[in-house]
Amino acid sequence: HLRRKHFHLDDYPCFYLENKLLVVTVATKETDGFTRFMKSAKHFNYSVKVLGRGEKWQGGDYMSAPGGGQKVRLLKAALDKMKDEDRIILFIDSYDVVFASGPKELLKKFQQAGHKVVFSSESLIWPDRHLQDKHPHVKEGNRFLGSGGFIGYVPNIREMVSDWTGEDDESDQLFFTKIYIDPAKRKSINITIDSKCRLFQNLNGALDEVVLKFEDGRVRARNVLYDTLSVVIHGNGPTKLQINYLGNYIPNTWTFETGCTVCHEDLRSLTAIKSEYPLVVIGIFIQQPTPFVTVFFERLLKLQYPKNRLKLFIYNKVKLMQTIDHGNLYQDVKFIGPEEEMDGAAPRNLGFDMCRKDEDCDYFFSLDIEVVLKNENTLKILIEQNLPVIAPMITRAGRLWSNFWGALSADGYYARSEDYVDIVQGRREGVWNIPYVSSVYLVKASLLRSELSDFELFNSNNLDPDMAFCHNVRSKVSRRRQGIFMYVTNMQSFGRILSTENYQTNHLHNDLWQIFENPVDWEERYIHENYTRIMKDKLIETPCPDVYWFPIFTDVACNHLVEEMENFGQWSGGGNKDTRIQGGYENVPTIDIHMNQVNYEKEWQKFLLEYIAPVTEKMFPGYYTRFDLAFVVRYKPDEQPALRPHHDASTFTINIALNQVGLDFQGGGCRFLRYDCSITSPRKGWALMHPGRLTHYHEGLRVTEGVRYIAVSFVDP
Repeated sequence: HLRRKHFHLDDYPCFYLENKLLVVTVATKETDGFTRFMKSAKHFNYSVKVLGRGEKWQGGDYMSAPGGGQKVRLLKAALDKMKDEDRIILFIDSYDVVFASGPKELLKKFQQAGHKVVFSSESLIWPDRHLQDKHPHVKEGNRFLGSGGFIGYVPNIREMVSDWTGEDDESDQLFFTKIYIDPAKRKSINITIDSKCRLFQNLNGALDEVVLKFEDGRVRARNVLYDTLSVVIHGNGPTKLQINYLGNYIPNTWTFETGCTVCHEDLRSLTAIKSEYPLVVIGIFIQQPTPFVTVFFERLLKLQYPKNRLKLFIYNKVKLMQTIDHGNLYQDVKFIGPEEEMDGAAPRNLGFDMCRKDEDCDYFFSLDIEVVLKNENTLKILIEQNLPVIAPMITRAGRLWSNFWGALSADGYYARSEDYVDIVQGRREGVWNIPYVSSVYLVKASLLRSELSDFELFNSNNLDPDMAFCHNVRSKVSRRRQGIFMYVTNMQSFGRILSTENYQTNHLHNDLWQIFENPVDWEERYIHENYTRIMKDKLIETPCPDVYWFPIFTDVACNHLVEEMENFGQWSGGGNKDTRIQGGYENVPTIDIHMNQVNYEKEWQKFLLEYIAPVTEKMFPGYYTRFDLAFVVRYKPDEQPALRPHHDASTFTINIALNQVGLDFQGGGCRFLRYDCSITSPRKGWALMHPGRLTHYHEGLRVTEGVRYIAVSFVDP
């Protein structure tokens, strides 16, 4: 049994003092930062009293001028009502604070400090540098007081704030500093500072000193200068992004043992919705010529979300671009074309405003045309995360590029956070608080009507629209501290982004030329869906001896290649004289166009090496695949209906059917005379591979109706 007459309060064991500890903070508004603070407090079972709820904040913004007097006024009033003189108060900010440990450690370190009031410390003096010499010297550590956090007994703190008569926008930092540098008051109240950051870690001026320390199932912030682990982490001053970074881990938001521990909390379940899904306005922005636009809109149709709950806002700056098909499936489509002559910010502001003014709009989903959204559940996943601004992580194939930044440089541009590579490469999966998102993200409409009601969110004199938007979200939403967090999730795979830098638009089907810039998308568009199975599932057929037949092209690839050649239109005359080839003489001429005539030689060579060579080396082992001549042949009854028996000028030949017998033409095919073996029903998109010389003397069978096209490549090691 503990009897008060036998113990000084400082002598009480920590388990007793824990019941006497009360965390007091001021929060006039429940921001994202406040929610984070309360979650960390709850994790460690702190008792928290919140002052100022519902009040208008009039304590200044801290960033442009000193302020915070409102906090002192509210604290003074609260202390006057506290009757328990044994109570210990931890008075801290909340919007930019997280707990890294619990009451037991806090109180133990407080007792070890040997004073009745302990303030956090800083290496920088603020707001009055003239007071520097009046601060008492310390043996080691920071010398200056920080008002964002202190702990002490009620009577001592009451005495400390008793003389406060200032205005709400006067400086709390200056008020407490003047008390601390007054030797008499410092002694009377019994104040010290936590110079080595054992209790409080202020980040301002100490960013190079603080690193994450991963322990078993929890994460701390370690001060490497003093080798201390603080209990309270405070992103004071201009360190809001750094506390957001640390808050992605501390105290156990993400650990190596558990991964993300909060990613499934506070979700908005769409499966539980009995009525209609939330209404989403999808803003689609086409700022420059972009490949695979048709595929983009095809993919949009596959989004697993009711089309009658989607409205499209499409801004297209590019002339002669394809229009959207199936627009009638959506609830509404608003289209703004290049004739409007808008700059980069204006259409984005307009898209936001369309949602802002539509009372039915619940979310705005911003989606740039170069985004390849592979996950059909993306929209549902983002909505269910129930966050103010959230982006699905997308990357660029084979690179470390992504649509988020993990940190910012001093001038507000890209900087790489320590965890960026691990997040991009999927070694750390979670939902991450980050300073910048672009290309694709979801915004709650309620924000657009409140904190983000400013129409010109994307405007800036020196930043591009996305950077301006993120800056405004971070900086302009609240007079006191940053209010809205932005997140990116990599909990699932969502897709990638196209490269548009070298996209040429001087062809009919420009996407055909994208095999170098966007190889993954080129393959999805143009390579047969069964190509990857031809080895594993033995899809290579042998219709004639040493003749191999396998799928290679999609219907779209065949159509585009034929249409590109017909658009070029300069078919050869079918005579023996041919200046396009070495020697100028063709023994077995065809009506054709060479790939190099349409500037497709490099791309065709790349296609052959990537997709044909693996098959040739499997079927004809020992041969190094070197490709020579490549061309598209046209057979027509009234032009060149057939081709006489011949050997090819190749070791072996690739012959790809570009259209369909029975549908596009009648007749046609290939006959190998030595084996009296004919292939009379060539399949569109399938390749025939056969020896060109000696054994495979062959002829092109007569086309009796329509037009037949084939793509031919000679392989000559």
